[in-house]
Amino acid sequence: MSDFDLESIMNRKGIPQWRVSLARWVESKRVQSWIISLIILNAIILGLETSSTMMDAVGDWLIVIDKICLAVFAVEIALKLIAYRSLFWRSGWNVFDFFVVGIALVPSAGTWSVLRALRVLRVMRLLTVVPSLRRVVAAFLHAIPGLMGVVAVMAIFFYVGAVLATRLFGPVFPEWFGTIGASLFSLFQIMTLESWSMGIVRPVMEVYPWAWMFFVPFIVIATFTILNLFIGIIVSTMQELSIEPAPAKDQSRSPTILLNQIEQDLAELKRKLPPS
Repeated sequence: MSDFDLESIMNRKGIPQWRVSLARWVESKRVQSWIISLIILNAIILGLETSSTMMDAVGDWLIVIDKICLAVFAVEIALKLIAYRSLFWRSGWNVFDFFVVGIALVPSAGTWSVLRALRVLRVMRLLTVVPSLRRVVAAFLHAIPGLMGVVAVMAIFFYVGAVLATRLFGPVFPEWFGTIGASLFSLFQIMTLESWSMGIVRPVMEVYPWAWMFFVPFIVIATFTILNLFIGIIVSTMQELSIEPAPAKDQSRSPTILLNQIEQDLAELKRKLPPS
């Protein structure tokens, strides 16, 4: 999501000063810190509302506080719409906030009002403030194109493996390999090494003793090779971004500039000397 730049509204011609002041106030650190605190409070309240014990004890107060938080969120969205108008929709965070608050305001939303808890995701904007976290996020976003290539390779590998497993083991073990979907899920479980030996592979090997020739290479390639490519790409990208560019050479200390400076000083000195 792209964050909203306040300068984009301040640099436009014909925008009233009161809108700029309102936008600056809404986006100020004090107001945003207060909103984030309410988001955290609202998320805690939504969690407490799932407890029957808490609802019996202080349920009325929780509902009142929840409505107050929702009212504040709605006022915040309204103020941003007044200040930014059409520019409001250029920020992915603003669109997300409008969607979440809008669902909570719909009377017929019912149980869908729990989506208000998604506003707690706005706390993730802290990732853009802390430099170390910002580098991690930047490295991950920068590595996405390379990760997509790994995902494509894994998808092809999984599809080929699922087709083979369905044809080889499906007739005897339909619950694991009866269909392409079942085979994909079983192979995913095997890739995660979750109960792969005693749960799936050894029962299959009791019927097909040679089945290890399929599962062992699959685990080596999928678990120890392809998955490690994800880590390798992300680590490599972080290392590239962490290398700061070499400082530019100080042009003021170059020999040519120093020589020119000396000549200027000599000329100035000659002008100050009395004529002979």
